[in-house]
Amino acid sequence: PTVATVGLTEEQAKEKGYDVKTSVLPLDAVPRAIVNRETTGVFKLVADAETLKVLGVHIVSENAGDVIYAASLAVKFGLTIEDLTETLAPYLTMAEGLKLVALTFDKDISKLSCCAG
Repeated sequence: PTVATVGLTEEQAKEKGYDVKTSVLPLDAVPRAIVNRETTGVFKLVADAETLKVLGVHIVSENAGDVIYAASLAVKFGLTIEDLTETLAPYLTMAEGLKLVALTFDKDISKLSCCAG
């Protein structure tokens, strides 16, 4: 799988003094990965626990490069987890994984509908 990363890792954020909250989503929970039969990998979001501002996004997936641009915008422009959950991520795209990992900050992935809206 490809590795794509932007922003701070969990460890770097803690070293900078952030109270960190993370969410990790295995690829076997991302519909596009299931269809592609490429479920080895993960999405990880690192956020400030107080503000929920996205500090870092880390993706290990065959199509990580297709998603990291959106993640880089989230980090650059100081988007929050809520911003990501409220943003369109078309069904059956790897970008949906970014929205799903944001949704799992407050929801159990097994409780989400197929379209996670």
